[in-house]
Amino acid sequence: MESILTINNLTKKFGYLTAVKDLSFSINKGNVYGILGPNGSGKSTTLGVVLNVVNKTEGSFHWFDGKTSTHDALKKVGAIIERPNFYPYMTASQNLKLVCKIKGVDYSKIDEKLEIVGLLDRKNSKFKTYSLGMKQRLAIASALLNDPEILILDEPTNGLDPQGIHQIREIIKEIATQGTTILLASHLLDEVEKVCSHVVVLRKGVKLYSGRVDEMISSHGFFELKCNKQSELVELLENNKIFGKIKVKDNLVTAFLNEPMNSEDFNKFLFEKGIILTHLVQRKESLEEQFLQLTDNQKN
Repeated sequence: MESILTINNLTKKFGYLTAVKDLSFSINKGNVYGILGPNGSGKSTTLGVVLNVVNKTEGSFHWFDGKTSTHDALKKVGAIIERPNFYPYMTASQNLKLVCKIKGVDYSKIDEKLEIVGLLDRKNSKFKTYSLGMKQRLAIASALLNDPEILILDEPTNGLDPQGIHQIREIIKEIATQGTTILLASHLLDEVEKVCSHVVVLRKGVKLYSGRVDEMISSHGFFELKCNKQSELVELLENNKIFGKIKVKDNLVTAFLNEPMNSEDFNKFLFEKGIILTHLVQRKESLEEQFLQLTDNQKN
């Protein structure tokens, strides 16, 4: 697949603080990538480095095929990494005309981009009359004016009410269907699960996971089990291809499924093998549970 951005062993230190440590991942064309992590995990720093507003300490990154300078590559990038900064007494349309002049873009793009973010009917309203959600949508329209190959968003729904959050997420998904690659940083598991196809999980600047969201979430769920013959149960599960990872913690056995199976059939299967369960719960694993598993395995 065509590469948009490649990061190799990137490290950024601020004095004694290591904000990003030995980070590597790549972004391919046509996907929605999420950088997921709590506040202070290095998300914004990573975006700042690749956008040339923060100097890296070690490592490297390159845009596209690596033959284009970062300066030229960024002409094909749209980004919002801070709160929208428009002139309050100017209309949306007037503000975007200024952006068009800076980017060397034709004014004809303004209505097209306002339509995408649902603000065409408010293009002649002053920016100061906009709600927070509308301001964020105008910022997205501004970032799209140069028809970027990749749109970068840092915490795009921060501070918005539920309706504003929903609108921004729907806009992101719609932009992605038009073929624009998207990279968004978020501390919201829900956001990444609903919007992104791929995720990079960061904690204290260290990558914990990188890959597809649907591969991170166990697609067939898992069973939580207890019985009086725990070692026999674990051995039976480990030797059965229906099950993937088997976890044992105290008296609880967690068996992840590689293929669909309902609890009734599972219970019958074990009973026929001479194992009687004292506890059986079938669950679907969410991204949140996976994320907590990842972070629980890390030292504080």
